[in-house]
Amino acid sequence: QDTLIVWSEAENYDLALSFQEKAGCDEIWEKICQVQGKDPSVEVTQDLIESEEEHIEEMPETSPLIDLPTCELNKLEEIADLVTSVLSSPIRREKLALALENEGYIKKLLQLFQVCENLENTEGLHHLYEIIRGILFLNKATLFEVMFSDECIMDVVGCLEYDPSLAQPKRHREFLTKTAKFKEVIPITDSELRQKIHQTYRVQYIQDIILPTPSVFEENFLSTLTSFIFFNKVEIVSMLQEDEKFLSEVFAQLTDEATDDDKRCELGMDDLQVRSAATDIFSYLVEFSPSMVREFVMQEAQQSDDDILLINVVIEQMICDTDPELGGAVQLMGLLRTLIDPENMLATANKTEKSEFLNFFYNHCMHVLTAPLLANTSEDKCEKDAVVGSTKSNTICPDNYQTAQLLALILELLTFCVEHHTYHIKNYIMNKDLLRRVLVLMNSKHTFLALCALRFMRRIIGLKDEFYNRYITKGNLFEPVINALLDNGTRYNLLNSAVIELFEFIRVEDIKSLIAHIVENFYNALESIEYVQTFKGLKTKYEQEKDRQNQKLNSVPSILRSNRFRRDARALEEDEEMWFNEDEEEEGEAVVPPVEKSKQEDDFPDSYEKFMETKKAKESEDKENLPKRTSAGGFKFTFSHSASAANGANGANSKSVAAQTSPASSNGSSSKNATLTTAVTATKGSLVGLVDYPDDEDDDEEEETSPRKRPRLGS
Repeated sequence: QDTLIVWSEAENYDLALSFQEKAGCDEIWEKICQVQGKDPSVEVTQDLIESEEEHIEEMPETSPLIDLPTCELNKLEEIADLVTSVLSSPIRREKLALALENEGYIKKLLQLFQVCENLENTEGLHHLYEIIRGILFLNKATLFEVMFSDECIMDVVGCLEYDPSLAQPKRHREFLTKTAKFKEVIPITDSELRQKIHQTYRVQYIQDIILPTPSVFEENFLSTLTSFIFFNKVEIVSMLQEDEKFLSEVFAQLTDEATDDDKRCELGMDDLQVRSAATDIFSYLVEFSPSMVREFVMQEAQQSDDDILLINVVIEQMICDTDPELGGAVQLMGLLRTLIDPENMLATANKTEKSEFLNFFYNHCMHVLTAPLLANTSEDKCEKDAVVGSTKSNTICPDNYQTAQLLALILELLTFCVEHHTYHIKNYIMNKDLLRRVLVLMNSKHTFLALCALRFMRRIIGLKDEFYNRYITKGNLFEPVINALLDNGTRYNLLNSAVIELFEFIRVEDIKSLIAHIVENFYNALESIEYVQTFKGLKTKYEQEKDRQNQKLNSVPSILRSNRFRRDARALEEDEEMWFNEDEEEEGEAVVPPVEKSKQEDDFPDSYEKFMETKKAKESEDKENLPKRTSAGGFKFTFSHSASAANGANGANSKSVAAQTSPASSNGSSSKNATLTTAVTATKGSLVGLVDYPDDEDDDEEEETSPRKRPRLGS
């Protein structure tokens, strides 16, 4: 049993080995099976159970059964010991069940219960509790039929009130007879149906409320009781379906405007119990066929406003849950997760359910789901508290515990979307600047909510998607995370470990654009953290990358002396492949960055042939247009930040490499070709070679490049 190995010795002596990890349990299990000569892939190797059960089936009626003590007050302790002792042995349980059934023993015991209660015989009542509980654990349907009959069930409940571990007996019978009321929306005339409903409610109460949670050895003892309840419910539903008048009358009253509110409330509206029942019904539908529910809501969208769509009603019920622990909201969130899970979406030759439904969800429902998050992280909802002696200000979100619980649920669902919805959630995050709003919650007084916000960012970074990476660096979105780490101080807690793990992931995966951004912008604040080597490791990675770039830059003069700075053919092939890969549409919808495409990108030739023609034209470029070596041995580049300096280039090209303007760019084509061919970029007018690290002041359309991160064509 995962981390347990359980066995029986003698008749009532059970033993178990418990392991901390499943691997250790499996290892010992295999050794035991090897000694026994058994197959370790099976969960039960004890032949005794199976052979005993077969023996029971073949056992003649004359086979000796267990001798039951006479049903008297002074024998109750002996009876209780007998019932308790047989539970560990399947064959003895079966013999006892047959004996109880044959002798009508249960009804005699319940007569003794009435005597003990009248005499206030507490000791006898405690023994009867053990006896009745043990008989339930015999797990026999034939005994349940007797115990749960109208004649016996209330006395069975009475016996179970006298738990020896309780100082005072419970009042279960009082609840079932006086507090619990049977309401009939439509009068039920079938007496058999009424009796079945009463019985099912009471048996469910015994299982859910009265009986204690079974131990590891008892967990299978009540499987027949669960089946008894299930088949009772099946029978009730079947009888209602067969009733020609019942359902038609229910729906007639629901649609009749003359039905008063009190009557209608018994059918629905804001009643908490009815809402809970409706949630249960909806959950059964989703579990049975999520595709059917998705098909319904998409058809509904063609006829209804967004406000009354089924999924939006579910989301609003989740948001408006009045339970402080949000029990209903947690259940509804699980249903939403099932509905938006691509793993259970169907794909056919003619249509793709995933694409259709996710388009619907993000167009009609996502704004409802994120509304509480956006409302609680907006500027007018947050306070700016100046830190004494500091130039920075902390954004503090005023969240109470229930609001924090709700935001954590929403973030959990959004994190699921990041993992499973690719471009749909990517577009939404970037267009709404959602990550920035989420990271406001890093300042929440509730640590679990701050961790949810961090987990959301960690999932995004875990994708290692350069669209996301550029969005994070351009928006300086590491700042709230690093502030949270520094504000946490020297406390060694989960928040501290989670933040460090985020940066350790970036270091181990060698995400160069993020490493450069972190080191260049935050290393001074982080270098004092020495209890882990993560941040020193980031600095080392950064310096190693710069060294590699400098070595490439130093190799440029010799290449230039050979008449041309050439990139090898494989690098060019990678560039061309990246250009096509990054521009292609994914499943019919283009991935759009959060910033608008620049005029430069629109003007760039979109055919491979034009690109190759431009490249050949550049190869015949005059040496005079190449950068000039300075006395210090480096290169001097002249940059113009005005549109007119591009010698006739398109006016949208606000930054161009003036000293390297090619004939192609002078004739009006994009100067990006010159930038691509010479592989030189400019940041802050500084001297750089093949690569520079990201600069927040650059225009969004100009990207820096590195040997490992090849430039997108036109960047």
